[in-house]
Amino acid sequence: MGEEQQKELGKILWAIADELRGSMNADDFRDYMLAFLFFKYLSSNYEDAVAKELGSDYPEAKDGKSPIEIWYEQNEADTEEFESYMRQKVHYVIKPKYLWNAVVKLAKEESDDLLSRVREAFNYIENESFAGNFSGLFSEINLDSDKLGKNYSERNKRLAKIIKEIAKGLEEFPDDRDMLGDAYEYLIGQFAAGSGKKAGEFYTPQQVSTILSRIVTLDAQNPAGGKKEKLESVYDFACGSGSLLLNVRKQMGRHGIGKIYGQEKNITTYNLARMNMLLHGLKDTEFEIYHGDTLTNDWEMLREENPAKKMNFDAVVANPPFSYKWDPNEDMKNDFRFKDYGLAPKSAADFAFLLHGFHYLSKDGTMAIILPHGVLFRGGAEKKIRTKLLEEGSIDTVIGLPPKLFYSTGIPVCILVLKKCKKDEDVLFINASEQFEKGKRQNRLLNEHIDKIIQTYASRSEEERYSKRVPLDEIRENDYNLNISRYVSTVKPEKPVNLDEVYNELLKLEDEIKAAKAEHNSFLKELGLKELP
Repeated sequence: MGEEQQKELGKILWAIADELRGSMNADDFRDYMLAFLFFKYLSSNYEDAVAKELGSDYPEAKDGKSPIEIWYEQNEADTEEFESYMRQKVHYVIKPKYLWNAVVKLAKEESDDLLSRVREAFNYIENESFAGNFSGLFSEINLDSDKLGKNYSERNKRLAKIIKEIAKGLEEFPDDRDMLGDAYEYLIGQFAAGSGKKAGEFYTPQQVSTILSRIVTLDAQNPAGGKKEKLESVYDFACGSGSLLLNVRKQMGRHGIGKIYGQEKNITTYNLARMNMLLHGLKDTEFEIYHGDTLTNDWEMLREENPAKKMNFDAVVANPPFSYKWDPNEDMKNDFRFKDYGLAPKSAADFAFLLHGFHYLSKDGTMAIILPHGVLFRGGAEKKIRTKLLEEGSIDTVIGLPPKLFYSTGIPVCILVLKKCKKDEDVLFINASEQFEKGKRQNRLLNEHIDKIIQTYASRSEEERYSKRVPLDEIRENDYNLNISRYVSTVKPEKPVNLDEVYNELLKLEDEIKAAKAEHNSFLKELGLKELP
């Protein structure tokens, strides 16, 4: 399916969401809309896999019953064995009565059993469909909410309307599962646009995601040599809805990453991320998303201190909350992530997030993180951390981005690229802040702008007013200040003045003034008024 069709489906679904949400705010309704899109994807994927597996034995639909429903009825004795096989094949199963089409049928019939069936289906998918643990996947969908209706009957009717409209919107397009994943991403972006500052918690604009993804998938030692053949692992410690991780996968191809790891503190967006991974065709064994606090490091998998045993990731990407206020305790001074650098101040956890990710970066890996410009020049504890990172040669590139790219903030931000294997003695500065397409609410980076950033990073090329390689000695002289304008001048050169041209222009103006004055005085004379001297 083409990009235009994908966008069109997204627009249709967004229009449905806008029309149906009623008294719900956009954030509440987002969870319903995205959950049903996910439910549709899982069901279609499973039904297609069953049809493919059974081949000519798969029956035709008959008497209002679906093929899978008929097959299950005809082969009741074999369903347990078949489901065991399908768990190995597609990693999950869904019984016919809990499939999307079965629920749509109930909605069209306006059955009183619809709401209870949806509840059962969600419970089944969370606890029985997968071999792994997907409990709480639909925990944000409150089917007993007053926002859905005052009583069971009202809620049942409202749910029927929502499901029928979504099904109607999807019927206009081919049953393309990749397209559903793209529509899901589009809707996340649309809901993010309408959520203001809250959107910063879970959504990184695709253009910015693409820059980070393309950077970390290049060879760390020789970026000009192109992409790595494979990444064994990629990690995003503030993964939100998972779009940044999926963008890295898109750059590497379906089989280019061994395993994806994400961490998210917000329960709603944690569930969005898990759905998003499955929606984009990842098996439950190909990713692991953890619900927890990155700063306190409560993920047991990451608590190993022994360097020989600790987790390392080939690529680390992140768009953490900007200047997040945190409250580190005394013990954190000795935390293995921070003890060599010092603690980030309570007023801004930016460097705490950075040091967390950097600790788990493999020796041959690349880390790219989005941060506010303040990390480049603020003093105190942040200057100390910045100095240490620079002196040990860990900061590879500083990229300044245009303002108003994010839904959550209008401030310009930067990308820091870090490595443990950096061979260049200098730091590359890229001032990409002036090259963008202006928009009413958000500015956009076009493909040509992104390509230029990546090409400049890969080749470490210098260009006046755009990029410069700065030796560490010069950064020392500037007291470890990484403010981009100190190194890459953004001042446009003044146009040289031609004095002869200016003189001739003045003479011409003087003649014009004399002529105008003479004409004016002739009018005054006719009127019998005093002429100008």
